[in-house]
Amino acid sequence: MPELPEVETTRRGIATVMPGQPLRRLLVHEPRMRWPVPPHLSARVAGQTVRSCERRGKYLLLNFDHGTMIIHLGMSGSLRSAPPDEPRRKHDHIEWIFDHARFLLHDPRRFGAVLWHDSRDGPLLAHPLLAKLGVEPFGPELVPAFLHAQLRGKRVAIKQALLAGNIVVGVGNIYASEALFRARIHPSTPAGRLSLQRCERLCEAIKATLQDALASGGSTLRDYVNATGQPGAYFEIHAAVYDREKQPCRVCTTPIRRIVQGQRATYYCPSCQRR
Repeated sequence: MPELPEVETTRRGIATVMPGQPLRRLLVHEPRMRWPVPPHLSARVAGQTVRSCERRGKYLLLNFDHGTMIIHLGMSGSLRSAPPDEPRRKHDHIEWIFDHARFLLHDPRRFGAVLWHDSRDGPLLAHPLLAKLGVEPFGPELVPAFLHAQLRGKRVAIKQALLAGNIVVGVGNIYASEALFRARIHPSTPAGRLSLQRCERLCEAIKATLQDALASGGSTLRDYVNATGQPGAYFEIHAAVYDREKQPCRVCTTPIRRIVQGQRATYYCPSCQRR
């Protein structure tokens, strides 16, 4: 699944083109996504100017004067630019056509979404998909004291607490394993047992892990490519534990282990990440 670094990499790509440009046409070839594409959406945005391209958690937000298009890439989606005459590929479900640019949403599993929030319906961040999201990992709110307070009393494993997204957004399955390794915290540790000192290490590890992912264009699993059609390089450059079962730890050479938590694979070093 594209996680926060992949979504932010995509946002940065489209933000160099879309803002200030009128959207000439929105072509919906397949409306049957995770939630149906609103049938009126093409007419609502045709000829309207994109004012900004933002992100909240894993959601891309295309802001217009009269509302916001909310885009989610789902499990295996990507949003890429393409020449005007490039044939549409299988699973290219939606097209954004500008005067000098064209973008296509590619989503083989159709778990993504393209929705509309009208400005008359109230504040965007009160939208049901956005209202309960945690703080942004690069924002000023993510500090050790905040994380420690939010985890207090929680019996769930720290890995699961990070994945929930209601404390801090964007720490998905891949980067949760990587951040916990950097912080030397076992992924099964009950979240409420983390001391303030370990929360300080974890805050630093989350930010460093996601920053490395951003710098390398994200990671590529299955179909993800960025807005220019290029795959991410995080695994080749930075991955310390994820998908490295039985391979030696890059710090102590102990074989990396794999467990399953909440039906998701978790990778860790039993020596560096003791409970």
